Amino acid sequence: MTDYTIGIDTIDKMIGKVQEKPWPIYKVKVGTSDDITIVSALRENTDAVLRVDANAAWDLDTALKLIPQLKELGVEFVEQPLAKDNWEGMNALYKQSSLPLLADESCVFEADVEKCKDHFHGINIKLTKCGGITPALRMIKKARELDLKVMIGCMNESTIGSAAIAHLLPLIDHVDMDGPLLLAEDLATGLGYDNGKIIYSEAPGLGIQFVAKQA
Repeated sequence: MTDYTIGIDTIDKMIGKVQEKPWPIYKVKVGTSDDITIVSALRENTDAVLRVDANAAWDLDTALKLIPQLKELGVEFVEQPLAKDNWEGMNALYKQSSLPLLADESCVFEADVEKCKDHFHGINIKLTKCGGITPALRMIKKARELDLKVMIGCMNESTIGSAAIAHLLPLIDHVDMDGPLLLAEDLATGLGYDNGKIIYSEAPGLGIQFVAKQA
C-alpha cells in the first residue's frame, strides 16, 4: 500500500487535501513551528495511518519533545528528523525515540546504509538518487543484514519511474510511490492505484506504455 503525500501548507489546505483524497496512509510533511497542531488537525479529520517526514528540519531537543506527542497521535514512524550529517544527534535520538526513525537524506548511496545502523531503524531508498534498481537491490540486501526496515520513496516520478519502484515491493516494508497521483500530466500508462493498493500491468518489462504526445 502506498502512502499519499500531504505537503506543508496552511492547516486548512492540508485538511482539504485529506478530504479531497481519502487514502489509507498519508505521509505528512512537517518542519514548522506548528507541527503538532498540524498533525493533530489532520488526525481529527482522518483515521488513516499517518507517517511524518521532517525533512531534516528538527534539532535533537525538538525531536525529543515532538516524537512522544506524535506517538500519542498515532503516527507510525518519523522520516529524517535531524540534519543528514548529525550522526551524533541521531544516535542519541535512536536510543530514546518511542517511534521508529527512517533515514532519507542520510542514506542516499550504497555506502550510507551501514552508517545508519544504531542511528535509524530503517532506510528510505530512492531509485533516482541511488542510481537505479541494481544498486537499490544491493542496498535492500545490506539493510536486511543489518536488521533495518526498508522503504522506497519517490521524487514525483511519473508512471515510468514508479513502475520500477513497484517491481521491488515484495522486498520492502513500506513504499511512497504517489508520484503519478501528484502529476497534472503523466508520461505513460500501465500502473494503477486502488485506494492505496498498487495495480500491476501484465505486460513485459516495466509493464508500461508511453503516452503519445499530441502534435
